Amino acid sequence: MSRIAILGSGAWGTALALSFSARHSIALWGRETDLQQQLRETRQNPLLPGIHLPESVAVVDEQAQAFAGAELALIVTPTAGLRSCLRAVAEQAPSLPVIWACKGLEAGTGKLPHDIATEELGAAHPVAVLTGPSFAQEVAAGLPGAVTLAGNSIEFAKHWAAQLHHSRLRIYAADDLIGAEVSGAVKNVLAIATGICDGMSFGLNARAALITRGLAEITRFGLALGGRRETFSGLAGVGDLILTCTGDLSRNRRVGLALAEGRKLDEILTTLGHVAEGVPTAREVANRARELGVDMPITAAVDAVLSNQLSPRDAVERLLARDPKIEG
Repeated sequence: MSRIAILGSGAWGTALALSFSARHSIALWGRETDLQQQLRETRQNPLLPGIHLPESVAVVDEQAQAFAGAELALIVTPTAGLRSCLRAVAEQAPSLPVIWACKGLEAGTGKLPHDIATEELGAAHPVAVLTGPSFAQEVAAGLPGAVTLAGNSIEFAKHWAAQLHHSRLRIYAADDLIGAEVSGAVKNVLAIATGICDGMSFGLNARAALITRGLAEITRFGLALGGRRETFSGLAGVGDLILTCTGDLSRNRRVGLALAEGRKLDEILTTLGHVAEGVPTAREVANRARELGVDMPITAAVDAVLSNQLSPRDAVERLLARDPKIEG
């Protein structure tokens, strides 16, 4: 049994706290003091109705309390909160290995999470990303699933995959950190596109085409950044893409569905109640793709819709009107 400090008490952080609590001692920290108080008193997160945290999960208000005696820091915040959490590790627990479960590029810099970690912790610090097809509600409910733990060393990934793995959450070790992070980030953008497509009732054929061509975009972008092709056909790649583009629990897909109804983005995000990582990530991916000379028409279309340069219908019609080309 290990002591794990989980930083981030949203739906996903709470779900992982519950999932790992059977084998490990968990300290769960979050920024929102009201939510922390509610978690302590009711053992329930309002984002996960009907799910109860066991008493063995300690809900703490200070990061120092979470780090005390910890053997691992698991950061489960949105990408926007990753840097500050890594900085806290560097200042308060500099030898603590780190795994993160956020999926996106940093707004304003376009950096992947491991780039941020290198800046805050150094290139030699043991780190990994936990990613793959997984909805918080299902993991919290104990439904079976499988994800990838991709580390900057395969030994580190293997060790923690074995420690965190259990009968309801199968964890595969890998060392393609870049490929896993790219897959997790871009699939959220493509889920918005798929939501728009479905919201406009373009049909299942169009959805399948969009997902397939979206996978080609993920692969081109990931290879350009140094990822490995096999990653994009695995759990972190096509597995997470299919789930996020088709599952009704996908918040990014719900953003696309609402955009197709003509609703304003600010209103959608307020009503959603969760962070939809695909929204800030779309601009960063589109910008980096242009810098790298990588063709990503679906991503560019989503970025144009989110920035009010195109209506959802015009974006889809522009994609359909593209000249035919050799598949690849």
